[in-house]
Amino acid sequence: MGNDLLNPSADRDAPAQPGPLLVTGDDRLLDDLLRLCAVAGVEPQKICGATDPPTPGLWQSAPLILVGCDAVPWVEGAARREGVLLIGRDLDDAQVWRNAMAVGADHVAFLPEAEPWLVDRIADAVESQGTPAFTIGVVGGRGGAGASTLAAALATHAAEAGRPAMLLDADPLGGGLDLLLGAEQMPGLRWPDLAGAGGRVNATALAEALPRPRQSAELAVLSWDRSDVLTIPPAAMRAVLGASRRRGGLVVIDLPRRFDEAAVEALGQCDLVLLVVPREIRAVAAAARIAAAATMLLRDVRVVARGPAPSGLTPAEVAGSLALPLAGELDPEPGLGPRLESGRFPAGGTGPLARFCRTFLTALAPTLGPAPDGGAA
Repeated sequence: MGNDLLNPSADRDAPAQPGPLLVTGDDRLLDDLLRLCAVAGVEPQKICGATDPPTPGLWQSAPLILVGCDAVPWVEGAARREGVLLIGRDLDDAQVWRNAMAVGADHVAFLPEAEPWLVDRIADAVESQGTPAFTIGVVGGRGGAGASTLAAALATHAAEAGRPAMLLDADPLGGGLDLLLGAEQMPGLRWPDLAGAGGRVNATALAEALPRPRQSAELAVLSWDRSDVLTIPPAAMRAVLGASRRRGGLVVIDLPRRFDEAAVEALGQCDLVLLVVPREIRAVAAAARIAAAATMLLRDVRVVARGPAPSGLTPAEVAGSLALPLAGELDPEPGLGPRLESGRFPAGGTGPLARFCRTFLTALAPTLGPAPDGGAA
């Protein structure tokens, strides 16, 4: 399985998806592009030359179009669209940039320098299952704020609604989300197994290799084990999170309160971050430091105010003190602690945690899109 994760074509049973359209009459460039397609694990949808230029329908439907500089005259009048890359070799050729504007290219890639980047673009275009996953980071304003519980609840509720969901544990000192979900005995990969990942990870193979609590077909969890491995390289986080996002649906990341290099990489791929802050004066003071660090890396950071409030702080006062928008509040939930301690993570229900998740995910539904079964989270 480890080799399959790094092989974009590892899912042999998946239906073949159309590959990129290659437009060039340069035999040397064509050989290079075919080689890069092979590295990405895909086959080109079609190769077009001077006597066989792409039809309008093929031009519009191809997931990615690679146009050699020699082929610009053949496609100069084609309709504008995303996913057109102009491939050149000479960095000092000023005509390349004029050609890029003529064909409406998103990027210009110069070979051989851009080969690794181009391999990723080719594989992304073919492997992607539509809209990338919406990615939420959850971090506690202080220790014991309940961030891990909220992260697990959001991912669980999304999965129960039929949406692909990935829960990533980015906090090596958090004890392990598999323990929280009662899945510590379930087979599957943990972070130490993926610490050497870099480059590209196959999205389908990754999801299949991870534990699935409650036998859910939609929720995959990447947690830490109980070994002494406490860090992962940023490249591994980038590769794993990139694969998770390509799977679509929802990705939830349980973030540590001290942002190491891997956590900074994770923050950079988040669409928003929820900062869980108990309604206590000291918790607000501690959360201010987390908020300052998070907002330097991400614009959309929101507060989840958690009760009880010994000094009477309201959710609005907590958010106002941090100069952040309020995402919602979590009231105390009787009996939640003993259930979590025994590995019986609540599914569904009508308590404060379930109500927050349903309300929050419903508000995000237009961004997430419909669930595969046609419903909404």
